[in-house]
This record gives sequence, structure tokens and C-alpha cells, in this order.
Amino acid sequence: MSHAIPKSANTPRELSPKAGSGGKSFAPTVSLDSPKQQAGHRFGQDTELPEFLDRATHAGMARFTKGVSPAALAGAYLDWMAHLATSPGKQIEITQKAFGKWLRLSRFAMTCAGAQAGLDPCIEPLPQDRRFRDEAWQKWPYNVISQGFLLNQQWWHNVTTDVRGVTRQHENVMEFASRQILDAFSPSNFLLTNPEALAKTRQERGQNLFRGFRNWLDDLDRLQNDKPPAGAEAFRPGHEVAVTPGKVVYRNHLIELIQYTPTTETVRPEPILIVPAWIMKYYILDLSPENSMVKFLVDQGYTVFMISWRNPDAEDRDLGMDDYRKMGVMDAIGAVQGIVPGQKIHGVGYCLGGTLLSIAAATIGRDGGDPFATLSYFASQIDFTEPGELQLFINDSQLTFLEDMMWDQGYLDTTQMSGAFQMIKSVDLVWSQILHRYLMGDETAMFDLMAWNADGTRMPFRMHSEYLRSLFLNNELTEGRFLVEGRPISVTDIRVPVFSVGTAKDHVAPWKSVYKMHLYLDTDLTFALASGGHNTGIVSEPGHKNRSYQIATARHDDHYVDPESWAARTPKKDGSWWLDWVSWLDGRSGAPKAPPSIGNENAGLATLTDAPGTCVVQK
Repeated sequence: MSHAIPKSANTPRELSPKAGSGGKSFAPTVSLDSPKQQAGHRFGQDTELPEFLDRATHAGMARFTKGVSPAALAGAYLDWMAHLATSPGKQIEITQKAFGKWLRLSRFAMTCAGAQAGLDPCIEPLPQDRRFRDEAWQKWPYNVISQGFLLNQQWWHNVTTDVRGVTRQHENVMEFASRQILDAFSPSNFLLTNPEALAKTRQERGQNLFRGFRNWLDDLDRLQNDKPPAGAEAFRPGHEVAVTPGKVVYRNHLIELIQYTPTTETVRPEPILIVPAWIMKYYILDLSPENSMVKFLVDQGYTVFMISWRNPDAEDRDLGMDDYRKMGVMDAIGAVQGIVPGQKIHGVGYCLGGTLLSIAAATIGRDGGDPFATLSYFASQIDFTEPGELQLFINDSQLTFLEDMMWDQGYLDTTQMSGAFQMIKSVDLVWSQILHRYLMGDETAMFDLMAWNADGTRMPFRMHSEYLRSLFLNNELTEGRFLVEGRPISVTDIRVPVFSVGTAKDHVAPWKSVYKMHLYLDTDLTFALASGGHNTGIVSEPGHKNRSYQIATARHDDHYVDPESWAARTPKKDGSWWLDWVSWLDGRSGAPKAPPSIGNENAGLATLTDAPGTCVVQK
């Protein structure tokens, strides 16, 4: 059950100019009436009988396929198979490769049959593949077993790629699907073919398997009863995480706005407004005190505001992208201006929150507004032509199937959404967990970032469908076809300085895709490439070991530098990029002054409750 969010004491105000703001004031404008009235129409409701039957059938199928469209997979398979069947040259090539790999494995097996270790392998695993690194895998017969698996994996990559005539999308799907199947049958997943698991079983006389069975029963219970993973209860928002002091100073149906309590005698006059992704909860940027970006910024002398998104349910099915722009970013800007009047804002967006911030900033620029001093983007894309392996799940067939699943329940559930991310990194997120929890009998070491990752949110039917089609499928934002209030917007209308961060191991927003901001923004752009992944590269506090980054600034009239050349010529720095970012903000901020009040009752922005508020605890 979701916690009910009471109506705010804040009175929504009409959009009106504010003197001294350097542009328009964006005061909260959205009524707190039912979201059904706000949406304007019922999206996906009142369908005709034939369409209803189609949608209901697809929704029923989706329960068994976890949202993956069988038609999309069949289309990819038929495209690949038809072209392979009419490509005798490719057939000869893969036959020769199969025979060659069999000979290599046979020679290796005969050579190492009498040796214990020390032989050079006939194939090396990929750098990110850690399954066979232990010394036990280098001994017979496990070296032959692992080498045979890796050769087979390489052969299937040869079979599913470079077939002339197959579309790029279908080739990627086939390569991905074959890899998923092969990973499921990896020898590291089974007791009798895993020397590490066998050694531990002998050493502990089977106690590890007993603990593993107990872990399996516990995981099954948690899955069936929608419980968080074991240990996540030790990281509760407002208790162990999301503990930076502050107040909720504005609330509407979709967001709560948190203003954090200053810790310095003076603060920079320009406040920071953070727009997190609505896919997960905001406290990724306010985890434990030692790695909280919010606390770091407050301690550096900034007034920080954070949007906390509501966890929508079936009644919110009609909330769309424009509702998220208006009730999220625009209302938050209006509230910040009501508390810190006359000051420009440092806008910050994380992941899709950054994309939404770009849409809002481009709309404001189109309409002549100027509320921002700077904009910062963390692992955020505005061009979606190369969105990484998520693109595998983005085509008309897959989106139609996904829409029908959401049409039935009104939203995309957290488990349905997390399934795609688990498939992308199945070796680390699925099979590695099975090995350690069930074969080794190890307990999962829970920590704050892992607990946050398990604390997911739902997404409304209409909004999720709109952003997948408009952004991921049709790439309308950078092609000038994204409509706001009936008119197109352009990101070239973003003219304030921009700081953008990509992360080197990002599977959600690949850094080269993030880097494409250089192609579209008509402003000075400072780009940082941080070590780590989509989350760990952003949560990179000073003092964190083994962190590094590259950073360089491109002026708006500089010649374009491609990402490979940029990475080759930009020196690497050890440590946290947070320090360079704050220095960048400092250089674009005014002299410190007394901090503003928490909230502003005169502007209808009274403090409502302590941080982290009520949205973050919605289930």
C-alpha cells in the first residue's frame, strides 16, 4: 500500500514575472486535483473490443515472459536465420571456425592431461569475465572444461554476428540472447564442474550447501512476499541513509521538495536544485553521511534543494512526461525562487532526471526565461541513438508489448524494470549471486548502495510509454521534434555553462552517448569521465580508494573532438571529480552571504515535515 500524501499547505500560484530574477519566475502552477483530471485524457482506456482483446492477451503473456516480447525475439531470429540460410560463405566460415576450435581444444586437452598447471590457455576470457580467474580453474580437468566453454561462447558470437543483411538491431538481439543462454550453462554455475565450490564443499563437509539451501529458501520467501533483500532493513531512509538534516518545503501530487539545513555560517547566493531520476529514489545522492553528495555540497557552503518523486500507483497511470516536467522541475524551480528570490539556480540532473532537466531548460530558453546560472548532468543523455544494451529492448514490437503490460496494471513495476538491467549484467547480477549464495553458502554483504538499488519505484503507464517512444525509439529531443505545449523545443536554446559527467563502465548511459552533448549544446561544456559504473562512478566521494577521472572544457566555439581522441589526449587524475565540480561551481557563483530561511511562509512555502519526507518511504 502506498502512503497517502496529504495535500500541501502551499497554495499553487499562477506563472508570473518576478522583478530582479533576470527572466521569468516559474512559480508552482499545477493544481492538486486528481491526476486523472490533470492528464487531460485517459491514455489507453476505453478501448474497442478487438484492441482490448489484443492488449489483454499481450498482458497475460507478459506475466510469463517478464515483459520480453516473443514477437520481437521471433522477428530477430527469423531475420538472422533467413540470411544465414542464404549465405553459404558465412556457413563455410563458421564451419571452419568450429573445426578449428575443436582442434585447438583437443590439442590443449591432450597436452594438459598429464600436467597440473602452468599451461598457456588456448583462449583468454574477456577482461570483465572473472568467473575462471581462480587458480583451481587452471588445473585438469577444469581447465579443459572452462576452455571449452569459452571457445563455444566465442563460436556463437561468430555465428550470430556479421551475417550480411541482418539488421543491426536484430544482430544485437541474437548475440545478446545467445550470450544469455550460454551464461546460464556456464560450468561455474554447477557444483560438479566448479572446482572452487567442490573444494569448499569438501572443506566444510557440505555445510556450505546447507547454508546455500537456507539462503535459497529465504530468497524465495522474499520474492514471493515482496520483501527487500536480506540485510536491506539495516539501511532505512531517515535512519541510516538519507539522514542529512532538512525540511520538506513544498509538496504536490508528484513531488516533495527538500531544503537542507546549512552547516556553514555563509553560503553561496545561488542555490542548487537537484533533479534525480524518477526510476529510483532520490537518496542515491544522500546515502550514508560519508558518501552523501548532498552533505558534501552543504558542507561546501551551498543551499541545496532536492526533488523526491512520488512512487506512483495505478491511479497515476495517466501522468505523462509533461506532468513530470511541470509538476516536477517547473514547480520545484518556482518553490526555490520563492525561498531564494532574485537568484539564479545551479540546476543538477542525474540520469533521466538530467534528460528531464534538459527538456525543461530548453523549454524555458525557447520561451525567454533565464532561471539557471549553470546546469550539471550526471550520467545523463540527450541523444539516444546509442543508449547501450538497453537499446536491445527498444523497438516497436517490444514497446507495444510493454505498453500492453502496463495498460493492464497501470504502471511498470520495479521487478519488471529491474529484470532488463539484470539481463544486461546477468553474470554479475544473477549467476554470480547464485554461485556465492547457493553453492558457496555465503551471506550477501549488504551495503548502502545495494540497499538503495533494491528500493525501487514504479513508473506510470503514460509517462513510461511517452519517454521510451519519444526519446529512446525516435530520438526526438536532439532532432528538434520533441513537442512541449504543442511546439518543438531545441537543446541549442540551453546557453548557460554545462558540467557533464560520464562513467567509464556505464551500461545504462554509456559515456560516449553522454559525450554527444558536445554535438548539440551551444555553450561552454566541461566534461568529466569518471571511473566506475552508472552509480558507483557518480557516488565517488573524496577519499574513496581507486577512483580516477579525466576532465576537460570545450568552449562553445571550439572544434569538435571525437570521444576516442578526447580520452586519449585528456590526462587522468586520481581522486574524486566532486572537488573539480565544486571548484567549477564556485567560479560561477557569487560571494558567500547569510543563508536563506528554511521555507518561506510569506510565499506559501511553509515547512511541512522533516527530511527525508513521505515520498521516499512509499512502497
